[in-house]
Amino acid sequence: MSYDTPHPSYPPHAAQPPSPAYPPHPPHRSHAAQPPSAPSASWATSASSPSYPTYPWQPPAPPEPGPPARRPAREPLGHHSDLRVLRSAYRWQRRTATLTALGYFTLFLILSACAPGVMTSTVADGIPAGLLLALLQLPVTWLAIALYEHTARRHVDPLADRIRRQAELDARRGALR
Repeated sequence: MSYDTPHPSYPPHAAQPPSPAYPPHPPHRSHAAQPPSAPSASWATSASSPSYPTYPWQPPAPPEPGPPARRPAREPLGHHSDLRVLRSAYRWQRRTATLTALGYFTLFLILSACAPGVMTSTVADGIPAGLLLALLQLPVTWLAIALYEHTARRHVDPLADRIRRQAELDARRGALR
């Protein structure tokens, strides 16, 4: 293969100057030490070599952007205020249920550590208060679960259903276009 005739996929060597993205290599020390009157043997300044792109397998420049896309009549669902309201309701639901269960457990731990007299006192028929409070942990956990389900049914689920219906409506509108 000869480099005298350019390949048809390459542009002619006189049409393109060297690419500014790939500057030529600096001359080697042996060339830099020569006096200015001596001819340079550097390949980058040689007029006999054609100026092909440095890496011809690189992809071409991206195409120009087309006309702007048509904006929808209303904001997309991801930016809708209902999602913020749903996130807030779900956040309050989690906090309420978590604080109910953990709050009681923390109270039990604090009483065990700081008030051992209260925990060892008998409540009825020789049952210590600490044992009674420990056994109450299970009903308090059930209460937290019931509170979580109640707030879900009352506040979170209606919002989620409304957003789901709106998303289905948006999907049908998008399919008709």
